[in-house]
Amino acid sequence: QVQLVESGGGLVQAGGSLRLSCAASGNTFSIYATGWYRQAPGKQRQLVAVISSGGSINYADSVKGRFTISRDNAKNTVYLEMNSLKPEDTAVYYCNAPLGENYWGQGTQVTVSS
Repeated sequence: QVQLVESGGGLVQAGGSLRLSCAASGNTFSIYATGWYRQAPGKQRQLVAVISSGGSINYADSVKGRFTISRDNAKNTVYLEMNSLKPEDTAVYYCNAPLGENYWGQGTQVTVSS
């Protein structure tokens, strides 16, 4: 069983940056594809970025060129670097690993003010 803990959220002005972290328990985390999702109030959870165990990456169109996902397997951690933040990026951000299975952290709130 995987336990995930997200951190790094906060309040930032439009145009600012944040770096989210997803720390995982267990020594098999490196073999899991991992995704960052976000959920804004009244909206469905949306996939933002995915990184495979081998480092292949995909992004939602809405964040391409602004967000960067990366992983440090030695630290059992996946990161989401978010730049040029917009008010529409405001949401609770969650990580999911193994991707597609029902393991989620508690989420971290990101609020972008205009």
